[in-house]
Amino acid sequence: MNILIIGCGKVGSELAGLLDKRGHDVSVTDHDEERFENLPADFGGFTTPGVSIDQEVLKKAGIESCDAVCAVTEDDDLNIMAAQLAEELYHVPRVFARISDPDKAEVFKGFGIHTVCPTTLAVEAALAAIEDMSEEARVSIQRNMVSFVTMDMPREFVGKLPQDIQLEENESLFAIIRENGIFLLYTGQVITLGEKDRLVFARQP
Repeated sequence: MNILIIGCGKVGSELAGLLDKRGHDVSVTDHDEERFENLPADFGGFTTPGVSIDQEVLKKAGIESCDAVCAVTEDDDLNIMAAQLAEELYHVPRVFARISDPDKAEVFKGFGIHTVCPTTLAVEAALAAIEDMSEEARVSIQRNMVSFVTMDMPREFVGKLPQDIQLEENESLFAIIRENGIFLLYTGQVITLGEKDRLVFARQP
């Protein structure tokens, strides 16, 4: 698939790297050219600097031949505008937008644009971890189901880093709950795992 990713922050760069490794043709655009340094060293796709709602920038990035567009900047309004351009002007078959404001996310669900709200996901996972540690919480994102599973720290992980955990297919480490109850959303930061920490995994069946 030809995929355009708008935004090369933590989410955009990670997504671009994974899609590239899976054999997709990936193009990334960001207004800040230095952000392309977030991409993996072996990234084989294309990068285009410039304002991500500028049509000339989008065309240069290959939007006219895209099968999918993912707008994942930290700016909800920019993601919304970019997603609308992709769908309404360029008729991209699959359009995805990251929207942190739950109210905005609800509004755009009805526009045919796939949305994911990190705020809602974090809240759902935190509630599951706080209210019932043994229960698996499930969240429906458009037509996709994501399960959040909380578990005690395995002895072999104590003193290690999250990156040392071997994950199953379609599984990622979503958060770490510290002994004092602090809920740390995991975004790749360096954290030494403690004996009384709890792990929250996100899994897609």
